[in-house]
Amino acid sequence: MASYLLQRVILLSLTFIAITVLQFVLIHQAPGDPVEMFFSGGVAGGTEGVSPEKLADIERAKADLRQKFGLDRPLPVRYGIWLGRTLRGDFGTSFKDDRDVWTKIKERVPLTVELNIYAIVIMFALSIPLGILSATREGSLADQASTLIMFMLVSLPSFWIGTLIIIYLCGGDFYDWFPPAGVRSLQYDPNWSFLERALDRAHHLAMPVFITTYASFAFQSRVLRSSMLEVKALDYVRTARAKGVSERTVILRHILRNSIIPIVTNIGGLLPALIGGSVIVETIFSLPGLGQLSYQSVLARDYPVVLALLSISSALALIGILISDIALTLVDPRISFQRSQG
Repeated sequence: MASYLLQRVILLSLTFIAITVLQFVLIHQAPGDPVEMFFSGGVAGGTEGVSPEKLADIERAKADLRQKFGLDRPLPVRYGIWLGRTLRGDFGTSFKDDRDVWTKIKERVPLTVELNIYAIVIMFALSIPLGILSATREGSLADQASTLIMFMLVSLPSFWIGTLIIIYLCGGDFYDWFPPAGVRSLQYDPNWSFLERALDRAHHLAMPVFITTYASFAFQSRVLRSSMLEVKALDYVRTARAKGVSERTVILRHILRNSIIPIVTNIGGLLPALIGGSVIVETIFSLPGLGQLSYQSVLARDYPVVLALLSISSALALIGILISDIALTLVDPRISFQRSQG
């Protein structure tokens, strides 16, 4: 097992470096110059009527800023410097406000992680029982109704549902049931009891958690249903029933255990979703998390912050793949580390 893990870690490390090369080149070649955007407020109306001396001062200031950001160096040199700092845990300083990038990320992490932990727990808590119910009652009215509803949820884009919730349920033209932004009420008091503070936070995060959850919950329940229906038709399941094994044991021990493999495989995608999946939700509901920071950094061409978030997301994706591989060996006895090495 140790040899297998070492091979996987080396392979994932090389993959991570290849991903960072691609990300670095694409971001620096994308339209938009951070130096020009920094000065756009002063000369956005044009340079007509501006004295040559003033224009020369602006060009010198641009050159100084470009040198400060390191944008005057060749791209391979910039990447080498950035990679060396990143491997030491130093993501540099933000182009936008000159603050340490790692400090900005640490300030945003708790809310995004909290939001996604709620979403993941709710997703598994609902999708697995619903998938079992739908598979064991194939063709029933409950199965057909859940299939219709799940397909509708999967097909509805989250930005559209979020916008509708803001309009209809968050004090727009209709109902004022949920707050449209933030994580605390305006009348929030630190002296409130724990229950009052918890209820206030739950009230603010209810709709963001719903938006984060509904599509993945519907998808996972459909995946589990399909997998269980496939396993139900196998010979060993019929043999177990012929031996008189109880239906509950057949479903939970013989069918569910061998049907859970696609769910375990999808775990690899949950870790990077901690960042990527929050962009739309945090932007719509004005939540100060990593998703909102990503959106604002892209608009400002804040390369250090964008690269840091992409690198962390890529690392989480690779770690998630490794965890999925290990978890598969635990749920499926047919998969072993020794066989993988061969």
